Order: sequence, then C-alpha cells, then structure tokens
Amino acid sequence: MTTTTQPAGSGATTSEGVRLIARFVRRHPGPFVVSLVGGVSWSALVVGATYVLGRVTDEVIEPGFSGGVPASTVWWAVAALLAVAVLRGLSVVLRRWFGSLTEARMQASLRRDVADTLLRMPMRSYRRRPTGELLAHADVDVTTGTLLLMPLPFSVGVAALVVISISSLLAADPAFALVAVLLFPTLAALSRHYTNRVSKPAAVVQARLGEVSAIAHESFDGALVVKTLGREELEDRRFAEAADRLRTDRLVMARLTAVFQPMIDLLPNLGNVALLLVGAWRIDSGATTPGQLVQAVALFGWLAFPMRIVGFMFESMPRSVVSVRRVDALLAEPSEPARPEGPPKLPEGPLSLELDGVSFSYGSTPVLSDVSFSVAPGEVVALVGPTGSGKSSLANLLVGLDRPDRGTIRLGGVPIEELSAEEHHAAVSLAFQESFLFAAPLVDNVAMDRPVDRVEVREALRRARAERFVDQLPEGLDTVVGERGVTLSGGQRQRVALARALVGRPRVLVLDDATSAVDPVIEAEILDGLRGGDTTMVVVAHRLSTIRLADRVVHLSGGEVHGVGTHEELLADPEYAALVTAYEADEVAARAAEADLDDAIDRDLDGGDDRGHAGEVSR
Repeated sequence: MTTTTQPAGSGATTSEGVRLIARFVRRHPGPFVVSLVGGVSWSALVVGATYVLGRVTDEVIEPGFSGGVPASTVWWAVAALLAVAVLRGLSVVLRRWFGSLTEARMQASLRRDVADTLLRMPMRSYRRRPTGELLAHADVDVTTGTLLLMPLPFSVGVAALVVISISSLLAADPAFALVAVLLFPTLAALSRHYTNRVSKPAAVVQARLGEVSAIAHESFDGALVVKTLGREELEDRRFAEAADRLRTDRLVMARLTAVFQPMIDLLPNLGNVALLLVGAWRIDSGATTPGQLVQAVALFGWLAFPMRIVGFMFESMPRSVVSVRRVDALLAEPSEPARPEGPPKLPEGPLSLELDGVSFSYGSTPVLSDVSFSVAPGEVVALVGPTGSGKSSLANLLVGLDRPDRGTIRLGGVPIEELSAEEHHAAVSLAFQESFLFAAPLVDNVAMDRPVDRVEVREALRRARAERFVDQLPEGLDTVVGERGVTLSGGQRQRVALARALVGRPRVLVLDDATSAVDPVIEAEILDGLRGGDTTMVVVAHRLSTIRLADRVVHLSGGEVHGVGTHEELLADPEYAALVTAYEADEVAARAAEADLDDAIDRDLDGGDDRGHAGEVSR
C-alpha cells in the first residue's frame, strides 16, 4: 500500500507554502536570518551598482565624448564600481553559505524526526506501511520538502530589490516606475497561477516515487524468492510499469514548467523593450538623462535572472508542500504508550507468566480471543496450534511488541504495562523463526551494544550450541556476516539469533519457532540445556520432538485456548491428536529423506559406480 497525499485546493497551496516556510524558519532562525541579511544586502547593492553606473554614464562617459574628464574622476568611478562589486560578491557568499546551512540543518531535523517516529511506532503501524514507502519518506520526501529553502533568501532579496528598484525608478523618472509597476504584478500573478496548477501533479509524482521505491525494495529484499521462482521478468515488468507511471506524471509537471519558465524569462525582456522605447521618448523630451535610462535598463537586466530563482521557488513550493505533508502524516503516527519510570518491580529469580482474558486483533480482524493460561517460574510451555491460530501474535504480546485490546498479561505477578521499558526488555527476550542479522561482526550481532563482554557472548553462543561453528569461521567472533546473515546457513542464523536473546540472561525466553531450521538433535540439546535454572520458557512448537520436551502444552485453535496440559493429557483431544500426528509424519518423512540421501552418498563412495569410486580414491 502506498500512501497518496491529496493536495489541498489550488488557492491554498501558496498559503500552505508560506506556513511551511515559517515553520522551517522557526526551527532554525539563526542561519536563515544571516542568509536573509545577505539576500537583502545583495538587493541594495544591485540598486547601488546601477545608481553608480548611471552616475558614471552622466558624469564620466558622456562628458568624456564631448570635452574630457579629469583622471581622478575616472579613478573614483572605477573605485566606486569595484567597491560595489566586491560588496555584492560578499553578500552572495553570505546568502549562499547560510542558506545552504539552513537547508542542511532542516533536512537533518526532519530526518531525526522521521527516525524517532520509526523507532517509537507500534508494530501495527509498520504493518500498514511498506518499507519502501518509509524509505521514501526518510529520503526523497525530506529532500524535496526542503527544496524551497535554498532559493528563499534570494527570493526575499528579489522582493526587496523590486521595492527598492521601484523607489529608485520613481526618483529617476516616474515613467520608468510605471513600466515596473505593470511588470512585477504580472510576474507575481503568473507565479501564483503556476503554483496552484502544479500542486495536484506534484502530489501524484511524490506518491509515484514512493510506489517505485516500495517495488524496488521488495524486489531487492526478496531476491532469493525472485530468482528461485524465475520471477525476474515479472518483477522487471512491475518495476517498469511503476516507473512508466512516474515518467508520465512527471511529464505533466514538465509541460507546465515548460510554459512557465519561458514566460518568466520573457516578461523582464519585454519590460526592457518597453523601457527603451519609453526612455528614448523621455530623453528626446528632456525629461530624463541617458544615465538614468542606463540605470533603469541595468535594473531590469538584473531582475531577469533573479526572477528565474523566484520562479524556481514557486515551482518547488507545491512539491515541498506535498512532501512535507507525507512526512507529517508519518510523524502523526501514534507512539508506543508511555511506560512508567521508577524502581524495579519484578521479584528475583525465574518469573511466572499469566494471561487473563487476553484478546487481540489486527485492525478489524480478530486474532486472539479471551486467552487465559499461566506459566510457573522455570517451567517450559509449548504453544501448539494450526497455522493462523495466533501463536506468533501471542509471542509478540508477551514481549511487548503489541498490546492486547483487552485482558491483562502479568510477569512475575506484575502487569507488564506497569513495568518500565528497560525492566521489561531485560526480563523477557524473543527469538524469531526469521533471524535478522546485520552486516557486522558476529560479536556485535550478539551483543547489540549491550554492556556484555566477549566472555558473556561466548557463553551465550555455547548455550545456543553455536560456539563450535563460530570458532570455525575465518575470523571467529570478528567474522563479518553478510547483510541479513546470508553468509550463514538458516540453522546457524537461528542459533546466533538465539544467542542474542540469551546474552542478556532473560528470565523469560520466548521462542517463536526459533529452532525450526536447526537439526532436531541439536534442538533437543539447546532446549534441554535451557531447562531449569532461572529461565521460564514459552516455545512455539511445530515438531513433535519439541513438544515432548515441554512440561506442559497450550493448544490454540482459532485464536482461543482449546486445552492446557501435558502432551499425553491433550492427546485425548482429537483435534490436538490429529495435529501432532501430522507433525510426527512430517518428521518421519524428513528423517527418511535424510537417510535416503546418506545411503546414496554411501553407495557412491563404496563403488556403486567404478568411475565414481576411482574418482573418490584419486581424491
């Protein structure tokens, strides 16, 4: 699902853009004020330069053709022009440097806000938003949202330039000011019309960017599935279709821009033509001087390029408004409910676990209904049930990834919502079936910046039966595993993830099918080694061998508890018996397949094929 932000009414875009500018400026006023000083100073110096140029024309150039001027006057003219040019250059440096600083700081602030929101969002918010869309918010939307900041000081400077220019033109000749008064409102009206017209296409383009990003992320993230199922062409076509939609919508904006920008270029030049015609008439009538006409033409010449910058700001405004709306929609996502602070509330030693009338749903889809059972301190309980019975959802609730809609979960007799986040995370740990590893050294993947040393990491790996294969890696604990741990096998990844869960010495360990890729013998060793002591375990089980290791079993079906007891006691339930019989059949079939593979290898090695045998001997 890709979130499409609908634009407001066309007349609201400019006002919303102004509010957005005010919001950004309030966030980082210091550098913006300095850049604004640079922009306004540039405007004053541009008008000053044209004034000096007009004076030089009347007092140096024109007299030079008729009777000559003293050398000192020429040098003063050169010095005045040079001084104004240097000061104007310094004002440009001031405006650009601090304008860039404002934009960079605002981008950093928005990205921090997005990152903080992503860290605080509940899991249900992640389920509603594709990862590619979240990446687009953090990257493309933040960058596009601040596009109007860089040209803003220049645009304010241009506005000041217009006011100062009209005053200067009035002082030179009211007829020149009349041309400017007709030109500038026309430019402003054209910019506003363009801003309002481009608002809706800009919203669509930003939504298309999120769509393309989401598809690309899915294709890259699911590369294994794409390649094994031969879906390369299908994914290529899906991406191409999304890219084509993006191209089509961008062309809509391009057509609007193609009309707008030439008009922005044309109007100042038309103003120059009008100015020359009016100026020639005024000079002939003796109402003005050539120097004043040169000053006016120079002012209009200076205005042509700045108007392009103003046009760029108005062009950027709708895209920035739409992008920031999308970011704000993400920032408006609810945060996890606040946890209380205070001293520890949990008792020492292994903890009990109690669920009392727990219900949970994903949106309008109920998943768990009135679930109640308890786990004694140090006990191992298996959660068993068909696919979709709510086992993984229950595991998420136990560690606080989700909160129940109704009911209470108690840890050591204390409702988990009364525990601080730190105490809850220290007491309960979860290992998933899908083991996510970072592209980092293995020791970092286990420690995860917690205050544990390498000895504790090794002990966790030993308890997860991972120490042996880790020692055989090229650099042992310092071996960098590939992204998502692709350089390790599925069973190895699961054992490293289990060690990560164990290294904090949790007192309640929740295993969501966390050993499904591990050999049953090793799985039995792991679970047997974790039994007793100070660890209470809840294991989501899909193997009969795992179920038999548990002290008791909770049978879930349709989101409800159908029975609680030992494995032998629950066999009296036909539904449970059928389920575990299917598990047993799967295990028998898996062991038979492994035995057949071993026999085939043995026959090959023992001479089933003379050439194969000879090859083995030679090797």
